[in-house]
Amino acid sequence: VYLDYNATTPIFPEVAAAMEPFLWEHFGNPSSGHAFAAPCRDAIHKARGQVASMLGCDPTEVVFTSCGSESDNHAIASAVDLFVAKNRSSDSKPKAMMNKPHVVSTAVEHPAILEYLAAKAKANELTYDLVPVNEEGLVDPKAVAAKVRSDTCMVTVMHANNETGAIQPVAECARLAREKNEDVLIHTDAAQSCGKIPVKVNDLGVDMCTVVGHKIGAPKGVAALYVASAAPFSKLLHGGGQESGRRAGTENVLEIVGLGAACELVEREKDILPSHMSAMRDELSRRLASGLGGDDGSGVRVNGPRDDAKRLPNTLSVGIKGVSASQLLDVLKDDVAASAGAACHSGEAAASVSAVLSAMAVPEEYAIGTLRLSVGRHTCPADVE
Repeated sequence: VYLDYNATTPIFPEVAAAMEPFLWEHFGNPSSGHAFAAPCRDAIHKARGQVASMLGCDPTEVVFTSCGSESDNHAIASAVDLFVAKNRSSDSKPKAMMNKPHVVSTAVEHPAILEYLAAKAKANELTYDLVPVNEEGLVDPKAVAAKVRSDTCMVTVMHANNETGAIQPVAECARLAREKNEDVLIHTDAAQSCGKIPVKVNDLGVDMCTVVGHKIGAPKGVAALYVASAAPFSKLLHGGGQESGRRAGTENVLEIVGLGAACELVEREKDILPSHMSAMRDELSRRLASGLGGDDGSGVRVNGPRDDAKRLPNTLSVGIKGVSASQLLDVLKDDVAASAGAACHSGEAAASVSAVLSAMAVPEEYAIGTLRLSVGRHTCPADVE
């Protein structure tokens, strides 16, 4: 039984069908000028429109990348580059006296954000603040805005958490942050939210947004970054003029087609898929509480927002009292695919609680036994049972 859709999805049949001609038939380089290039060039144009339709933006604002980590990393890098360039042109102070660019994020971000910030801070290229979350895993927009300064170049807050499904108030964070600093750029990692809840960039008020293919039925190895037309953006890779000069490298046509097809499916199924997933998640939660919760229900704890409207419809983070999640999953690995909220260190028997659960102050007796169970498009009642 596959209950790890937040880790990756299978390639959906409709996506595979869209990709197939570009595996066997259409192989031309989109940058070439002959007839073999045209189908590939047209396919990239179509896919860009499909991604843009899902996000509610203009196709020219979609940049194709290789993965969510690349999109996340370069969103920050671009904001930092802009800040440094502005300082150089307008500040007469010696370089050593210039303010370093400052980034505001949260304590529950994906490692693609947290590890990048830590690495660049260690290299003395930026400074950053991480805003804590409450026991439900939600950040306070006022706390985010309170960290914004005159030298803050970016605020990056994930749209939905990959472990607990907590949906962050990105739009309110963006609004309050801009009240403090009108020049600050806003980024959100929407890798987990696409295909589960609406992701419309204008509603979120963001300048940049990360989309990941393998979370929505496309292959691994393709992603996108929305970059608002008014937002400054530094070159991601230098070389040829692909992606309107923003990211060099011959386009991954096969997988870009897959991403486009997956985004079209998201739009087509936006009114039916979330309700299907929430029904599967809720039945799974009910059965676990009934079977493992004990007479008073205290044996099972659901982590994350208590209000379902603030939680992804497919995600169940559940702590089982008195159990080691890593040991449980090892026993079940041939029968159930899921993730743990606590990961064993290599060579050590003791488990360490995930950074997200620690940030939420989940009691250790439940945190050690936390499973992340995530359902998806093809999960059926028999899987839950």
